[in-house]
Amino acid sequence: MSQASTEQTVSLAQSLSDSTVDKIVAKYAMKEVLGSDGGPFMTLVSHMPMAQGTVGKVRIFEGGPLNKLVTCSIVVPQIFLDSHMLYGFMPSDSAVPHFTLDSVKAGEQFAFHLDLTPRVDLGAHTNYMNQVFWPLTEQFDAAEAIEGIEHAHISPRQRAIMSPWMLVHRASEDAFKNLFPHVDGYLNYWYGLVERGIDSPISATDLVNRDKANRAAIFSPEIDPVWGRIEGLIGKQAGEQLRAILRGE
Repeated sequence: MSQASTEQTVSLAQSLSDSTVDKIVAKYAMKEVLGSDGGPFMTLVSHMPMAQGTVGKVRIFEGGPLNKLVTCSIVVPQIFLDSHMLYGFMPSDSAVPHFTLDSVKAGEQFAFHLDLTPRVDLGAHTNYMNQVFWPLTEQFDAAEAIEGIEHAHISPRQRAIMSPWMLVHRASEDAFKNLFPHVDGYLNYWYGLVERGIDSPISATDLVNRDKANRAAIFSPEIDPVWGRIEGLIGKQAGEQLRAILRGE
């Protein structure tokens, strides 16, 4: 593969994440929370011998109806990794789902994860499911039909703590490009939920408690093995600090 092609494919994963972040920040006039040095909230430094120095950053934005928007980018050319994650967190006492997107280029293959994180148990609250998630079905089915994608292997435990409308796939470059409109589809649908609001079937206290428990599971190294690989790259202390931010601590 030529250097020009490598740069193109590496930038494609970042462009999807960055453009989505820019849209959310602009939509809600969010402001970035900077680190003590005036830069990103966290700078991620490699703990691997083959990659020295800074390999990533964590950015936090606040404002509007969101609690915060958290992004994490890790780029390590030495191991052919270009990974970008964003999570748009609603307040803990809100019934509106959180929005998340992972956009990754690893070696010759792309991968993505796109979802709205439920705020209540869908099986026990079918009215909530029908109101909040069922309208996403057409968009979900269209994304699932993209030629050149295949389901990524994740555990049943990981699926159980997200939504059944989660998209998590590996993709060819062409398929990954075809994903962009579907990310916008999920994003625009989420905007509507944020702006209309949702009547919660459970109390504010129960929403807060469930959100805390659900986020602890989503970002648990025991449930998601990616955290072990991340800590091997950026160190245990930075990995725990990042998870604490994502848990809302």
